[in-house]
Amino acid sequence: MAGDTKKNELGVFLRNRRSQLRPEDVGRSESKGARRVTGLRREEVATLASISTDYYTRIEQGRISASASVLGTIAEVLRLGEDQRRYLFSLAGKPSVRTPRPAKQRVRPQLQRLLDDLSATPAVVMGRRMDLLAWNRLATKMMLDFGQIPEKQRNYVRILFTHPIMRSLYADWETVAKTAVAQLRMEAAKYPDDPRLTGLVGELSVQDPQFAGWWAAQNVASLSTGTKTLVHPRVGELVLDWDTLVEADDAEQQLVIWTAEPGSVTYDALRRLAEQRTDA
Repeated sequence: MAGDTKKNELGVFLRNRRSQLRPEDVGRSESKGARRVTGLRREEVATLASISTDYYTRIEQGRISASASVLGTIAEVLRLGEDQRRYLFSLAGKPSVRTPRPAKQRVRPQLQRLLDDLSATPAVVMGRRMDLLAWNRLATKMMLDFGQIPEKQRNYVRILFTHPIMRSLYADWETVAKTAVAQLRMEAAKYPDDPRLTGLVGELSVQDPQFAGWWAAQNVASLSTGTKTLVHPRVGELVLDWDTLVEADDAEQQLVIWTAEPGSVTYDALRRLAEQRTDA
């Protein structure tokens, strides 16, 4: 009987909490037309938590016991404070243990100098979640000025899906984006309780049906090597080989470089792009 009471209280608590959040509070636009419920819908919470609506509904109705990992994700989605989080875990009969958050990643000065010295080779440093940690000047000329993007939004997958320049830059954007989602899925396996990654996946799932579909497919891939074709507005088509190098002091920092065969059309185009003024 006590267990049933706790399950009922859990459902009431979750319903009350989601009723207090507006769509814009969790990074999504308000839909047109009248909403039949106050606050977030069940399906919106489920999407942001990267679980099915049926699974979330059963949790809220007390018909299933969620894992600590899922509860932690729901707590992040519903913006629960520390006391609220402990209360949620208590109602669910789970120990409220937080996974220690890794320290903020910083690029060593030596690595930044290497980036800057690669004047004819576009290069960036990616960290956890495929966050963009550093880049060189030619990378901004080839793609966009990452420094103009707020630091918390400086994520390769987010930019790939939300920035119009990136959508028009790749000759086969869909294949590039699908691969990036698979790479992000690999990152999610490393950090299942990372609230920033959970928030990113939830936000993009709500905003972009293609992302949601590819994420649900659960394909995975690692950053490694490959070839990509870009259609650059200044120098035309660029057929680039890309490679990934791991930073010695932090295996979660990866240097991604784009190169072309010496003497090729792309090789010459990169050098012309490097010589152009930024405002040209």
